[in-house]
Amino acid sequence: MNSHSRTFDTSPTAGPTTVLDAASACWLKSLDRLERTTVADPAIGALQRAIRSLPLGTVRDLLRGRPLGHPVHPVLVQVPIGCWLSASVLDVVPGTHHATTTLTAVGLAGVGPAAVAGWVDWADLPPEQARVGLVHAASNFAAVGCYAASLVARLRGRPAKGRLWALGGMAAVAVSGALGGHVAYRQSVGAHPAA
Repeated sequence: MNSHSRTFDTSPTAGPTTVLDAASACWLKSLDRLERTTVADPAIGALQRAIRSLPLGTVRDLLRGRPLGHPVHPVLVQVPIGCWLSASVLDVVPGTHHATTTLTAVGLAGVGPAAVAGWVDWADLPPEQARVGLVHAASNFAAVGCYAASLVARLRGRPAKGRLWALGGMAAVAVSGALGGHVAYRQSVGAHPAA
């Protein structure tokens, strides 16, 4: 089917597929631009060198997941993401204020190990991946800020405000996940050789 005939395709799947294809093309084009943008390269290089110079010893290999044969960062992010997603689900269930507050707090507690492992991985990435990875980290930072504000609101007895902050946090998590997936899969950053 040529592009002209596809434009006039009236089948039930034509519209959503076209919209999805357009959204995907726009997203990938934006990521390609981000990969080529060199503006932050001096800061990226300095930060990568600083992280690589930390005296982590054998902990570095553990944080990078070498014993597993793949990065540990994607495993560790399941704690905050799982807690926050569960809190969002429970936010629509009456009488679950304490559970959503607890889940939000546990998610925030799980951020530290995931972030440390992510930064250790990031420090060894080549420039294109490091550029996308830095935006991934900024999205994570925004998510953590939103969930911290959500927790404060919930603890102060303002669950509606807490839910709004959580929605913002979940949006940031979605963007961050898409960026992380791009680095891990489209750019083929993945398994480490066995030690």
